[in-house]
Amino acid sequence: MAKPPTGKVSNLVRLGLFWSLMILGVLTVWAITSPHTGMKDVDISDVIRRANNGDVTKIQGSGNELQITLKGQDKPTEKSYLTGGISTLIKENKVDTTKTTLSDSPASETGNTLWNIATLVVPIILIAAFFMFMMRQAQGQNNQAMGFGKSKAKLYGLDKERVVFSDIAGNDNAKQDLEEVVDFLKHPKKYESLGAKIPKGVLLIGNPGTGKTMLARAVAGEANVPFFSISGSEFVEMFVGVGASRVRDLFQKAKKNAPSIIFIDEIDAVGRKRGSGMGGGHDEREQTLNQILVEMDGFETGTNVIVLAATNRADVLDPALLRPGRFDRRTTISLPERKDREAILKVHFKNKPADDTVNLDKLAAKTAGSSGADLANIANEAAIIAARRNAKRVSNKDLTEAFEKVAIGPERKAKVMNEQEKEMTAYHEAGHAIVGHVLPDSDPVHKVTIIPRGGTGGVTWFLPPEDKSYTNVYEFKDILARAMGGRVAEKLIYGADGVTTGAGSDLRKATEIARDMVIEQGMGTTLRDQVFHEDAGGMVFDKITHERPYSDATAQQIDREVEILIKEASHRAEAVLRTNRDILEKLKDALIESETLEEDEATKLMADATLPAEAKLH
Repeated sequence: MAKPPTGKVSNLVRLGLFWSLMILGVLTVWAITSPHTGMKDVDISDVIRRANNGDVTKIQGSGNELQITLKGQDKPTEKSYLTGGISTLIKENKVDTTKTTLSDSPASETGNTLWNIATLVVPIILIAAFFMFMMRQAQGQNNQAMGFGKSKAKLYGLDKERVVFSDIAGNDNAKQDLEEVVDFLKHPKKYESLGAKIPKGVLLIGNPGTGKTMLARAVAGEANVPFFSISGSEFVEMFVGVGASRVRDLFQKAKKNAPSIIFIDEIDAVGRKRGSGMGGGHDEREQTLNQILVEMDGFETGTNVIVLAATNRADVLDPALLRPGRFDRRTTISLPERKDREAILKVHFKNKPADDTVNLDKLAAKTAGSSGADLANIANEAAIIAARRNAKRVSNKDLTEAFEKVAIGPERKAKVMNEQEKEMTAYHEAGHAIVGHVLPDSDPVHKVTIIPRGGTGGVTWFLPPEDKSYTNVYEFKDILARAMGGRVAEKLIYGADGVTTGAGSDLRKATEIARDMVIEQGMGTTLRDQVFHEDAGGMVFDKITHERPYSDATAQQIDREVEILIKEASHRAEAVLRTNRDILEKLKDALIESETLEEDEATKLMADATLPAEAKLH
């Protein structure tokens, strides 16, 4: 549960103390002025009878009230009332004074006076206290209204978990760029003596989960200067001008604390291109962006404030924001390579007890294309799995299960398939596996299973043996062919009309790859070396419009190119499966029996599979 701010706690304490004192005062007044409620009320005739019998030793009067002290007691325990009090008893000789002592005292007016004062003063005090409380509340609301245009940036540096560059594995180039920023803040004269100027802004660009925000936190941990952190969405409000006001307030705070650093996370929320229609053409957003542009490189220059910003959508940012003088330096944070992935895994396993079977190097080899956040998730899932089975240490089996859960989804063992669905799934996954195993430029098979995982009925998993920076035409075509292997296997066994919806995601993925080859990579046949990039234009009547930089005739050619690629992939997959029909049956039977085949088992079963001449690329 979140703790309330210290100021609010002190106000609550003071308010509680005030009301406690008020209640205590009222109770005190009531106790002083109230009659003796501890005495028993008795009838006057019964008092006179017992007094004459010698059971009452003393009767003391106070006005019309009589307090009775019984025989054998020191204090009055009963009370009664008689008009005239003691004087009436003496005048009418109703009580034998030889047996009972009668004494009279004048009636006290103190109690009545205090009670009258209390009934007048206490309500006034309560009403005054209520109005004071309401005025303080209204003053607080007024302060909030006056602070509507103030910046919501958080001053970083008091965190218990301080992050420095040594805590971050990989991304050495990005760290070097940011280390220069830190060094300038620590030793500015070293750069100024050579006429060097540190960049006013550093834009961190990278895929989600690559560690942009973590690197910014490391800059704060290393620099030991005021570090103001804010999200791009925190500038924008429904009222025009509020975002610009918050920008001015943020930079004013940073200038007062210079040298300082401002970090704007997800800057694309406010820094999109003006006039493009993207982001809704929001006047408030554009005014906020304009104010950022002015603060970073406007009429006033020479302030020692560095702006860090992070985004994974640099392509949508306004050109004025990216020009030199504002964001002079763009630091690309790429996905980690194998050695970096191993270093990242070691960081995340630093506080996790692991046994001798854990092989982080092998896991790093299998996780090509994973971001730092993916690796952190795998390490955390492995610890959760180990804890679930009440183990004291994380084993390699836990790590493998966690990797598969993150990469291809958790197993859905509760889903029950009938024998026909199980057989069809086995043929489908065996078709993927055999085509991918035989084709020369395909990645090797890592795992084949007919256990439903995530949103799929089964999985055939291919993993590259090493990191790749590029993909050639042969590799793309082999990927298309193995993607078509499941549907072709269904056709081969059940006929063209016996296919199912199980291949829907495969066909969708194959079509996307084929279109990307033609439109984005220039890998078509008749449209070779031409790129037809489609820009996402904007929103029109709640629909996304795309600007096509080509004619309808070219669009028809693109469709034909995609059709040719898909048909070629289907033809190659069919040639492979017809040639290796016996391997298909063998792999299907093994999958029905075991449900899951690891890399070694699958490779052994497909050892005799051959590549027919029709499936070769020429």
